[in-house]
Amino acid sequence: MLRKYFSLALAASAITFYSCQKSETSESHHEGEMHHDGAMHHEESSTEAVIGVAEVVPGNYGAAISGSEAITLADLVEKVEASGSYEGKITGEIQDVCTSKGCWLTMELPDGESIRVTFKDYGFFVPTNSQGFPIVLEGVAVFTETDVETLRHYAKDQGKSQEEIDAIVAPKKEITFEATGVVILDKA
Repeated sequence: MLRKYFSLALAASAITFYSCQKSETSESHHEGEMHHDGAMHHEESSTEAVIGVAEVVPGNYGAAISGSEAITLADLVEKVEASGSYEGKITGEIQDVCTSKGCWLTMELPDGESIRVTFKDYGFFVPTNSQGFPIVLEGVAVFTETDVETLRHYAKDQGKSQEEIDAIVAPKKEITFEATGVVILDKA
């Protein structure tokens, strides 16, 4: 069963890596949504993806979900360690976001490690200025091993130096989460 989830997670990581490499056509499609100040506008009812900085960060992205019945990241780790996967809602705080498009985010786990969140079918993004906001996500978490090339890509998206990127020489075993929808909440 873990082999099945590992294969799915590996495929999801590869898709995420290569989808972040998409041509600029996706970005140019959204240029019409730019405001005069260069910030992106996010409509609650819009199914269009936000790319970049949002004037208002809190809101629904992807499939509409509620914040009810979400488990903590500590509970998530426990469930994934016990069964190899978890499907449902989780809650936490956004730590880092892909600086290019908002095509992934991380949240800090209780042990100080991070969980990487990607978005199903590259169908939506979160604002690149959403660090520090509380979030509720719905989707699937699995144990995976992320290859060196993908880890280096994420480091580049994060704005790491070439020296830091080159220092990544081994794959990483981690929990990843593929979200179908998220709600970014107001800061307390």
